[in-house]
Amino acid sequence: MTQTRLHFTTSKDEAERIFASLETAFEDDGWPIAVLEVDEDRDIHEVSLYADGDIDEAETRLRAVLSSLSADPELGREELPDIDWVTRSLEGLQPVRAGRFFVHGAHDRDQRQEGDIAIEIEAGLAFGTGHHGTTAGCLEMLEQVVASEQPANALDLGTGSAVLAIALAKLSVIPVLATDIDPVATEVAAENVKLNGVAGHVDAVTATGFDHPVFAERGPFALIVANILAGPLIEIAPQMAAHVRPGGSLVLSGILDRQHDAVVEAYVAAGFAHITTLHREGWVTIHLKPSA
Repeated sequence: MTQTRLHFTTSKDEAERIFASLETAFEDDGWPIAVLEVDEDRDIHEVSLYADGDIDEAETRLRAVLSSLSADPELGREELPDIDWVTRSLEGLQPVRAGRFFVHGAHDRDQRQEGDIAIEIEAGLAFGTGHHGTTAGCLEMLEQVVASEQPANALDLGTGSAVLAIALAKLSVIPVLATDIDPVATEVAAENVKLNGVAGHVDAVTATGFDHPVFAERGPFALIVANILAGPLIEIAPQMAAHVRPGGSLVLSGILDRQHDAVVEAYVAAGFAHITTLHREGWVTIHLKPSA
């Protein structure tokens, strides 16, 4: 069935406010809704609704939600081709090596080598599979931190496809909490956790913020890894300080080279010391520890 994307741009705060209302309005339809950062410096974010069926009706409903929020952005339409995206992903998805890790789809199982820590991810759900410099950088940094510190428990905040949570469970058999604000991502994470045989050690939970009770139940954490975006990472720096154990570690990524200093400054102000930074493909992965 052909799908149409209805989209518009607005500020970050407005995008988040509208997104919450759209989730409620279109919950029963099961249509994906997404927010994409287009230009961080100019605070431009794009909100998309992927609808099928009667597109005119979908647009009318979308405009009604916007009107109820006193928002009137210019709407765009994009008709998406009827493509088997899983097959398309398989065609272009190549395995990736990062340290001892080998991240791959089912079609590349035969490329595993002795000594590899293999992580298999469903190719059609390839977000965060290690093909991005941030994920690959995290994998390399996690290997170093786990080897030197042997953490007793860990949190993968904004887990996506759960690559990092799976990596932690395979590096050291410890309990790992994998959280995401997106329930679809959490479902994907849980599927990949089972696929990789670490379901006994990794729990995937949908949690919209540190006020969710699961963080108090499972924390504080000896290691927290968060591969999200610089802006949100800066905002939650004080909360990170409250959820990491004394002597524990943070591994942060999703950060451009030019954003490095701002992130480090925020975390130093929150009581952390900068340990090291790994640079890869224009992105950075930062290791920090509580100062006291």
